[in-house]
Amino acid sequence: MANDKRRGSNVTHNQVSSAISSNIEQLLLDALDRGDDSLETGRYLISYREGMLDEGIQSLKTQHFRMADARDYADQAVILEDAGDAEVMVFPELDVALVSGDALQNHGISNFSTLQEQNSVQVVEPEYFAFADSSEYLRGFISAATAIAKDLESQPQAPAPDEQLDIEVLGTTWGLTRCKVPPSTRSGSGIKVAVLDTGMDLGHPDFVGRSFVTQTFVGQPVQDLHGHGTHCVGTACGPKAPAGSTPRYGIGFNSKIYVGKVLSNSGSGSSASVLAGMNWAIANRCEVISMSLGSPSPVQAAYTNAGAAALRNGLLIVAAAGNSASNTGAPANSPTIMAVASLDPSLIPSSYSDFGKIDIAGPGRDVFSSWPRPTRYKTISGTSMAAPHVAGCAALWAQTNPAFRGMNLWRQLQLTAMRLPYPATKVGAGLVLAPK
Repeated sequence: MANDKRRGSNVTHNQVSSAISSNIEQLLLDALDRGDDSLETGRYLISYREGMLDEGIQSLKTQHFRMADARDYADQAVILEDAGDAEVMVFPELDVALVSGDALQNHGISNFSTLQEQNSVQVVEPEYFAFADSSEYLRGFISAATAIAKDLESQPQAPAPDEQLDIEVLGTTWGLTRCKVPPSTRSGSGIKVAVLDTGMDLGHPDFVGRSFVTQTFVGQPVQDLHGHGTHCVGTACGPKAPAGSTPRYGIGFNSKIYVGKVLSNSGSGSSASVLAGMNWAIANRCEVISMSLGSPSPVQAAYTNAGAAALRNGLLIVAAAGNSASNTGAPANSPTIMAVASLDPSLIPSSYSDFGKIDIAGPGRDVFSSWPRPTRYKTISGTSMAAPHVAGCAALWAQTNPAFRGMNLWRQLQLTAMRLPYPATKVGAGLVLAPK
């Protein structure tokens, strides 16, 4: 990471958005009003050097910023909408703070160099919007904001590329078969898997008897009205033997499920809502953290710091590379986060899958999994579907050996992956495989 990123940049009026407590819909509508298609929210992220967070916080207090800290909330489960008039929100597990553009102007800070000159500050960068990576919102930011405006007038719908409504026959999904999940003797028992997404259908019949630890970070109930999150939870942690003729579609069927709703029911969020979820998952020491979300934005130091914090604590973050058939987006493009590409059933790279910084690949085309009632199941495609295959297999590997944590788990996943005849920029180490 370059320490001088955004150095000397100005906080201009058209960059300024709403307060820390603004919800995602308001941020998107504000961006629409500004005619801003940069994917920037108008808020900023300050990443501090390791071990220097407290010094940075004290500096902001000295400048009379109104502060809020995730440590002030139970389990560090902070909801930004509840931050009141705070101008800064601190994510202590990540050494990152969110500050509103309005606050910077109100405190006379019009140039980032004022902050960058502080020894504790690593980098100041804009906050970006984030979306479920199979969402129509990635088709263009302005259309995203327009869609949000329409969503506010109607019940949210759940777009899904290559959607198929037919239910597969008894057996296992092609993805689990390819990843050699069925013969594995492991179940993810004792391993905490956090899925940061649009939430979960907590009453889904396939999860009766399973306990959930849940938290929202977007001011909406965790109950999933979008579908994306329920699908991802299903792949990573779904049942070993669903009722009736439904095929097995879940990997870590005995894992402990942590559901963080970091995207709204419209499939949208921001870096801050995602970072809040990451901070919570790290504070709860979830060994595997799965994120099927992102934006086509550059590498963000805040995400890189979050990934590094996870690795330091023996945790692993996996993220979908993106579906734009271009360079890997954030947060997967950070070097401390495992980027997952998508494969077709024939194990060729999916045509939509992003490339470049890719660490491993998983089944992503035509993936069958759980969906909110009354639909219950759906087949969709995307790197979003590949990431929870990796997360589920990671939980199985973590169960096999307590040494397989953090970077050791990362290396084990890559070491045991099935090599494929394609460049590493497209498939990384190859197809993720479950342990025997």
